[in-house]
Amino acid sequence: MDEQRMSNRIRFAVLGPVTAQDQRGRPVALKGPKHRAVLGRLLVARGRVVPVTALVDDLWVSPPDGAVAAVRTFVAALRRAIEPDRPARAPATVLVTAGAGYAIRADSDQVDAWRFEKSLTRAGTAEPGPALALLDEALAWWRGPAYADFPDVAWPRADRARLAELRLQAVEHRAGALLGLGRPAEAVPDLDAHVTAYPWREEGWRLLALALYRSGRQGDALSVLRRARDLLDSRLGVEPGPALRTLETDILRQEPHLTKSPAEGVWTRAAAAYDRVLSTGSRARLESAVGLLRNLAVTGPDGLEVAREQRSAAVAAAEELGDPDLTARVIGAYDVPAIWPRSDDPGQAAAIVAAAERTLAALPAAGHRPARARLLATIALESRGTHDTRPRDCARQAEAIARELDDPALLAFALNAAFMQSCHHTGGAAHRDAIGAELVTMANTHGLATVEVLGHLIRMQSACATATFDVADRHARAADDLADRHELGLVGVFTQWYRALRADVASNVPAAEAEAGYRAASARLDQAGMPGMREGLLPLALLGLRLRRDPLAVPLAIPLADPLAIPLADPLAADAGWGPYEPWVRPLLAPGRAVLAEVPDPPADLLAEALWCLFAQAAVAAGDTTAMVRARTALAPAAGEWAGAASGLLTVGPVAGYLSALSSLGKPHDVVALRARYQT
Repeated sequence: MDEQRMSNRIRFAVLGPVTAQDQRGRPVALKGPKHRAVLGRLLVARGRVVPVTALVDDLWVSPPDGAVAAVRTFVAALRRAIEPDRPARAPATVLVTAGAGYAIRADSDQVDAWRFEKSLTRAGTAEPGPALALLDEALAWWRGPAYADFPDVAWPRADRARLAELRLQAVEHRAGALLGLGRPAEAVPDLDAHVTAYPWREEGWRLLALALYRSGRQGDALSVLRRARDLLDSRLGVEPGPALRTLETDILRQEPHLTKSPAEGVWTRAAAAYDRVLSTGSRARLESAVGLLRNLAVTGPDGLEVAREQRSAAVAAAEELGDPDLTARVIGAYDVPAIWPRSDDPGQAAAIVAAAERTLAALPAAGHRPARARLLATIALESRGTHDTRPRDCARQAEAIARELDDPALLAFALNAAFMQSCHHTGGAAHRDAIGAELVTMANTHGLATVEVLGHLIRMQSACATATFDVADRHARAADDLADRHELGLVGVFTQWYRALRADVASNVPAAEAEAGYRAASARLDQAGMPGMREGLLPLALLGLRLRRDPLAVPLAIPLADPLAIPLADPLAADAGWGPYEPWVRPLLAPGRAVLAEVPDPPADLLAEALWCLFAQAAVAAGDTTAMVRARTALAPAAGEWAGAASGLLTVGPVAGYLSALSSLGKPHDVVALRARYQT
């Protein structure tokens, strides 16, 4: 019965003159132009009620006496035409009366314009073959300009322009589908006609040039692009847009990507469909943009830098909309796994934390628990290296909410925050290893690739801290395998530094070779877009290598105007400086130039043990009992770890050696004897 009722529905057409057909495809007699105008005006309204007064104003420039009665007459005639089988006195079901007006009640497949839009949306996310079939069928429904029998009146103008734009997009999407199917030559004739008729559409020129290039007509492709340039310049006085300029450059260079893989074609179609479908949804676009930034951030240095640049803008835009729930989602959607507890942009991090705190306060007290947990996790993640207790409490609250909600992705975010706040005292390797193990297990269960990588890197670091390097090797390999499989370009930065550390601690690797490993890892880090990790790291790693391998080669007095001004033969001499680590290096390498009591506690991060050990060595050398007690108290929880190795990047040696030297709490030591105690 339902199938029969569906087949009996009348169909309306506006992609050309306004017409109607019955269930057998026969034209419905709509009488005169005013009848068609009423029908067209109601179809433009898309189911909304059009008051009789509005119909009068749209049908006549100067309405005659009796115009309202005339409209009602037109409506009655239309009802008889489009609902011929309706029993007398039965209520209308298609052209209905609602209040002081009328509306057309029709499904999307009953009106050709509505079907066209639906097909265009489906084609935008379909594979090239199905997309081409959908677009061919949809374009065939066009019989002329929309509402073609009403070219000079105002009421169809906006809808006509919108539908005309969608038709041009459909032509271009059809060409894109042909390109995706590897049939570029078939796209050329229609595209040539398209740019001739609509010469200002740069996408048409781009597709035509690309189709020509893929058809082996490189010269014609360049000629088309130059024709477009000349036309835009001479008629509009503008340069071609970035897409045309980039294509011309790529054709001249014969870039391999111009012959796209199927995966790239899917990306292009999906991106185009996204732009079309969400062209006016600022909130949806904003949330989706943050998701895109999150994915970009793990692809490599370029993506990370773009994500970092645009993230603050997205948060600011969300706050401007005045919707705390939306702002919470925008802030919390950026759950990029974080492994290094020093911010790349402290100013931006502080601004994100402030926005998260404001949004947290603005959320209603009841509900919104996932959003609240993500805001709390964000505060903890962005408050890196601090001894403040607020971020640590935020991480605990986020974890508790995530566990109660049984939300794996949310729990992964909260555990990452807990990891970032796990350095409030030294010696936390076992605790961090437990976090890493839970992340790996959860990621395996729920298919969270980036979370699994994070878990393996945390476990790699934790194994380094306890010098169980065979375990660290396994986790480094697992992280690299996942990175290769999922194209996570930044993972190799951490595993390459780990392998430099591995060579450093290996007794059978010469110091010069270990040093070369650190320098190679540093060169890669220079291009990784992570300034918070890069600054001062290589000098600190090389200092650790010297303290362990050849402690007498590190002088106790280096001019701090040039903190690495060791003799030119020394490989440390070419490096820039200590960066954020200078306050703890200065007392060791320039004794007497810094008051130990004024040296602050190291940041609460993965290098805290290393910096405390440098401070400890300076305190012992100076015979400063107060500083020695301070260092011994700080380092005691890490007695079984290697200082700095919790980073998975470098080490200044076993903490136990430094604690042994600190145990004397006596006078200044002989330098040779003192340094020998730090070696194992």
